[in-house]
Amino acid sequence: MSSMTRTPLDTVKHASGTPGAEQPWAELGLSRHEYERIREILGRRPTGAELAMYSVMWSEHCSYKSSKVHLKQFGDKAPPSDALLVGIGEQAGVVDVGQGYAVTFKVESHNHPSYVEPYQGAATGIGGIVRDIIAMGARPVAVMDPLRFGAADHPDTKRVLPGVVAGIGGYGNCLGLPNIGGEVVFDPCYQGNPLVNALCVGVMRHEDIHLAKAAGVGNKVILYGARTGGDGIGGASILASETFDDAKPSKRPSVQVGDPFQEKLLIECTLEAFAEDLVVGIQDLGAAGLSCATSELASNGTGGMRVELDVVPLRDATLSPEEILMSESQERMCAVVEPAKAERFLAVCEKWDVTATVIGEVTDGDRLEIFWHGEQIVDVPPRTVAHDGPVYERPMARPGWLDALRADDAAKLPRPGAADGDALRAQVLRLVGSPNQADKSWITSQYDRFVLGNTVLAQPEDSGMIRIDEETGLGVALATDGNGRYAKLDPYAGAQLALAESYRNVAATGARPLAVTDCLNFPSPEDPAGMWQFAEACRGLADACRTLGTPVTGGNVSLYNQTGDQPIHPTPVVGVLGVIDDVARRTPMAFATEGQLLYLLGDTRPELGGSAWSQVVHEHLGGLPPAVDLERERLLAEILIAASRDGMIGAAHDLSDGGLVQAVVESCLRGGHGARLVVPEELEAAVFLFSESQGRAVVAVPRSEEMRFTDMCGARGLPATRIGVVDGDTLELQGHFGIPLTELRETYERTIPELFA
Repeated sequence: MSSMTRTPLDTVKHASGTPGAEQPWAELGLSRHEYERIREILGRRPTGAELAMYSVMWSEHCSYKSSKVHLKQFGDKAPPSDALLVGIGEQAGVVDVGQGYAVTFKVESHNHPSYVEPYQGAATGIGGIVRDIIAMGARPVAVMDPLRFGAADHPDTKRVLPGVVAGIGGYGNCLGLPNIGGEVVFDPCYQGNPLVNALCVGVMRHEDIHLAKAAGVGNKVILYGARTGGDGIGGASILASETFDDAKPSKRPSVQVGDPFQEKLLIECTLEAFAEDLVVGIQDLGAAGLSCATSELASNGTGGMRVELDVVPLRDATLSPEEILMSESQERMCAVVEPAKAERFLAVCEKWDVTATVIGEVTDGDRLEIFWHGEQIVDVPPRTVAHDGPVYERPMARPGWLDALRADDAAKLPRPGAADGDALRAQVLRLVGSPNQADKSWITSQYDRFVLGNTVLAQPEDSGMIRIDEETGLGVALATDGNGRYAKLDPYAGAQLALAESYRNVAATGARPLAVTDCLNFPSPEDPAGMWQFAEACRGLADACRTLGTPVTGGNVSLYNQTGDQPIHPTPVVGVLGVIDDVARRTPMAFATEGQLLYLLGDTRPELGGSAWSQVVHEHLGGLPPAVDLERERLLAEILIAASRDGMIGAAHDLSDGGLVQAVVESCLRGGHGARLVVPEELEAAVFLFSESQGRAVVAVPRSEEMRFTDMCGARGLPATRIGVVDGDTLELQGHFGIPLTELRETYERTIPELFA
């Protein structure tokens, strides 16, 4: 960034007198139109510092300039919700979970940095999302990580995955936060663009909610946490705002470097300041660093702000003002504090060995003014930096290849007949041992899942669950899901299927789904086909949230996930938060009791488009994804929640990737008991085993509860078919094949260690 440095200093006065000076706007990722718009706003050319601020804040990653027009639907179509306390627009959404408790949660992406530097990219993804949760006033209680990598056997996956997993585990474990769920998916489309999404959830009392705003003339602006360094200059903000291309400068910004021990101090320091009511407004420093924190705080407040940039504590004394404003060094936050409380705030920081410096104050004007050794280098309307950036309605076009892809129906693929038990058996083992379906404990065992002592359920359960209140057992459950194969076949339905699966996962544990966060991972918005996929996914998710009554509280958009002309599958990842009154009534997935009856809930059809079976057995992607029936999803959830609450079921597992047989294998291995299954007369065996029809779950019902459970399903109109019994040490499909659990376990558990250990 040395080209940004000006000698003499590029002050506002100097900029006004040198309108024709050359500026590196294109190098910083701005278009000519955007640069001219900045000049129009200011009535002059920007200073180097102003140009730096606008460039990072108007980047795709920070401004959502290509996605805003579509994201509006999440507000316009939002269902009414008594639980929603803070919605879209703040650092994270907040929902009421009862008993005076509020929960805040959010998922974000750190995709591009994690490809460039897997360990630090993933680690700082955890650090950043945790600070978003702290800034809302909450204590973080758990994290989750939905991950996507290239082909499991590709050499570069062996570089990226171990680094990402080590970064997530290293940072989260040091913070003492349990990692309770997520996903790991392999597909060649993610080869050059792995998806590293990070979710954090925090808990607070209603009265503890804090927002990002600078209100109150004379209030002090205090920067606290780590010193500012050269790492991450233009990192997430610019790196995530273009496709990967080695020839472009945006391929090479420095990835942020994390220090989890510093973040742990920052958490405790911030929570103590909140407890003493020392803070008026607060903002974490993530993407765009000080440029974001100062402009957003000022924009959300009632006045202006004056900042003395030269007092910012530095790790590198050679940094220019522009570099200080663009740095994305981690473990930093900005607080607005009343003058009478500033001394006490600084004392709290000193107690926790956290560096804190008064860098400015709230003014009675309407400008963000930044000074460097007494010289003014920034004089801007803060809203134009933080909120009023460019908004694009990108060209969209339904891709021409889509009809042929859909016409290539997976239901036409050859599948074993009723008499071919050996072929069915072989295909079950291939499926169970495939990288996407195989056991992921080699990965998840590197995360501490039970630290803090409140983890009730964690991977591989359908959703993670955390106890919030020890006395009453109040808890929350969280699940994240997304299927890029479904979304490629139909992005509208694909987004709805992602929501439906997360919703179903939460309900399967006995929790009532309340709200949604999303991370929308898509290709370049400059490709009309990619933009169409994004728009369709937004429309589908907004429509589904309205139907299910689960508002979107916030999230993240990650675009430009492609290398050259090779895009990822459109991958909307949807997180659902649910509440359970007493975690002691939760439902696990394990078949743990001999003799319990197995019931299949829902309807099974020959729906194999985008399925794991079609991928593993035939290396095929085509047809249509399974049909979405949101009312059926709602009904299924009601049944699962009531059955859990009333003790009618001993285990439940949703049916999704891999169909019934994958769910049964996982539940058998989790509980250490086999199962005897019978194919219903109306179904062929392969469809029974491998179909991915939605709105389904398999449950284990104690014999004493069978009549009560089936009566409830019948009264509410949910199909419930008895398909077998928990029994023995073999998975048996009567009349077709048997597979000992020892063989299933060996097949299920060996794949990932053989690839990556």
